[in-house]
Amino acid sequence: MADKSERRAGRRPAAGRAAGRQDESSFDDLVEAVRSIIAKTGTMPPERVVAEELSVKRHTLRRALGVLRARGELEPARAGRRASTGLESGRSLINSTNPLEVMELRMVLEPALARLAALRATPVEIDRILRAATTAADADPIAADMVFHKAIAAGSRNGLASELYVILHRVASDGRLRFTDSDATLVPERVRSRDAEHRHIAEAIAARDPEAAERAMWQHLAAVQQKIMGRLAPGGLI
Repeated sequence: MADKSERRAGRRPAAGRAAGRQDESSFDDLVEAVRSIIAKTGTMPPERVVAEELSVKRHTLRRALGVLRARGELEPARAGRRASTGLESGRSLINSTNPLEVMELRMVLEPALARLAALRATPVEIDRILRAATTAADADPIAADMVFHKAIAAGSRNGLASELYVILHRVASDGRLRFTDSDATLVPERVRSRDAEHRHIAEAIAARDPEAAERAMWQHLAAVQQKIMGRLAPGGLI
């Protein structure tokens, strides 16, 4: 009788409401799992890879991605992106460049992205940049660094520049070219120093000061460049 009266009143039976709450909880878990993958990798892997890793249907994954995009935690989807082509290009670039070339290009591109972010980033994007500037105690420092710089690239609101940064960062992140912060988990002082530089950049962006943001980013990358040169010098640690 209770089931019939509930249906007549336009309400779902108690069992149905419980199932609905369980579905919502599972979906929230999925959103959190996708958020963790993005934080760990510094970018959104291909949908097929994520769907297989989380054992979910593609349409369910896209719903979770839609939630993250609506919250400003993920860039809007762009038609025509070809992740596999980018990966192949990245492998080719890795074999034809070196750490100093990567840093030269980063020092050209990223200060400009910081300047644009100071001018264009939305409040949600600025909040994300500020939060990413400090490495969480339980986070992988290398992944945290990726998340910070990726957040600034997204905040520049320049789709082409952001795509170029993704390719550049993919090349720089390859083990054959990583000459800094490879032992960051063993040297907390280095992480704290890097976080201080990140916060300086983030605060300039939040203050809508493009000159200060550009200068702070250049100084940060110049410090990274010096570390690389020190490692490549005779007797340096490689």
